[in-house]
Amino acid sequence: MRIVVIASRKGGSGKTTLAGHLAVQAEREGQGPAALVDVDPQGSLSEWWNKRAAETPVFAHTTIARLPQDIERLRELGIKLLIVDTPPALTSAVGDVVRLADLVVIPSRPSPHDLRSIGATAELVEHLGRPLIFVINSAVPRARITNEAIDILSRHGVLAPVIVHHRVDFASSMIDGRTVMELPGNSKSGDEIARLWSYVQERLVGQSRPSHLPSLPTLGPAQRFLAVSGSRA
Repeated sequence: MRIVVIASRKGGSGKTTLAGHLAVQAEREGQGPAALVDVDPQGSLSEWWNKRAAETPVFAHTTIARLPQDIERLRELGIKLLIVDTPPALTSAVGDVVRLADLVVIPSRPSPHDLRSIGATAELVEHLGRPLIFVINSAVPRARITNEAIDILSRHGVLAPVIVHHRVDFASSMIDGRTVMELPGNSKSGDEIARLWSYVQERLVGQSRPSHLPSLPTLGPAQRFLAVSGSRA
């Protein structure tokens, strides 16, 4: 099982939308079973999944404290890909999640506020010794700031060669539990996600898993749960 963590200090960078789209694309390409985990208190990813009609990807209900143990449970259940959505923060808890990753995806909109915040996220990931890639998200075609973002992010680390552009269908597809790939007709956004997943997959193939999972505090018996199935939460 490979673990992808979507992380960014900046809110509104598109972490949740990318997490859902990448998991669905992996399933569509036969690279599942894929599972999603939402450790963001806002719960946007879990809300999207609960509106979803399709049974895949599955959703794993867990907590940051239980995540190491539940990762092993997911492995036993045959999950091949786990994508974890994190809150827009750089807390020790986020660090605990990043430490478990085979690859950390850091999305960034091409805006001054986003670009100023990515350094701290990259520093945390590098400090923990985990591989990372940047993804430019919600870009406006041919905008000067997009070219500036390419230059800035390339200087901080590895930049995915696929830019996800700002389009109405990309964001609005999440309203009813779908992704842009599942809407009728062809979509440039769907093509971008397919190419982005292909690149993420290539990066995962070349990465090795952490040799051991760090020990985290455990919760009380009443708080220990893991639901990994196609049923709604």
